[in-house]
Amino acid sequence: MSHGTLSLLHQVFQSLEGPAVTALRNFLDFLRFHRTLSPATVQSYGADLAQWYLFLQSVLGRSYLGLEDLSEANLRRFVLHRHPRLAKSSQARALATYRSFFRFLQERHELAHNPGRFLRSPKIRVTLPAFLDVDDTLAFLNDLQKKAQAPSAPWTTARDWALFETLYATGLRVGELVRLNHDHLDRQEGIVRAVGKGSKERVVPIGSKALEAIGRYLEAFRGQWRGPYDPKAVFLNARGGRLSDRSVRRLMRQRLRDAGQWRPLSPHGLRHSFATHLLSSGADLRSIQEMLGHARLSTTQRYTKVDVDQIMRVYEDAHPRSRKSPS
Repeated sequence: MSHGTLSLLHQVFQSLEGPAVTALRNFLDFLRFHRTLSPATVQSYGADLAQWYLFLQSVLGRSYLGLEDLSEANLRRFVLHRHPRLAKSSQARALATYRSFFRFLQERHELAHNPGRFLRSPKIRVTLPAFLDVDDTLAFLNDLQKKAQAPSAPWTTARDWALFETLYATGLRVGELVRLNHDHLDRQEGIVRAVGKGSKERVVPIGSKALEAIGRYLEAFRGQWRGPYDPKAVFLNARGGRLSDRSVRRLMRQRLRDAGQWRPLSPHGLRHSFATHLLSSGADLRSIQEMLGHARLSTTQRYTKVDVDQIMRVYEDAHPRSRKSPS
């Protein structure tokens, strides 16, 4: 969790006492240290719960709150007060936070029932992030390869080639990518051991081109770097530390512009490109689900819409009887 955002949560929780705030602290610690969720996710949970806690203090007129104050009635009051002003996606995230928190208390036998059981998430239209088609993906990666293999190229250019080749070759989440250690990567067998959400591990194939890029990057780094560095991390920043999620997003924007591609695309877009291109080439959904690390097949099935849309465009452009007659 970032120090800047944690300061708000510490201000809310650290100076307070009582069973309710203790339960909130314990829940956030559980998310961080047992479920090992990303800092950004824990930050979102904490912010939602902090706002609810402050609301309860205000309407109840006291700072000390017991578990009995975390009631269904008080939760309803807060939801009616806050949620009409939120986007549907923010409402859904907040409701998931409350349900998870109460489930945590139930499992610890601190509450007899779940006050969040009445909550119903709003229906939201699921949209997939932008992705690159095969030609644009290859053009982007080939441009990076050319720059990385130039005799005078700095090691960071080779790193960026390896970074995005690996992202496209494996479909890893950006958080999984930056957490990669050398012992997660079996270059001989051509596999990566990814540590995903909740510390769940999965094995993902990695192609020869990505392995070539990683080899080039490591060779360039060893030849040019002077100074201490993190020996475990595969992808390093300019100071020798582990590369961050934010840095990967910044590098993605920069490298796309350098390649003449101005469309906005996040690193997650390469993950979507990975899945969409596999599906278009005939890979089955179950295999794609395993490689992406989706807990539910329904999450992976979103990619079928992209593929069907592409099929319809091809059909309408190419089939002589698909076009509507002029009226």
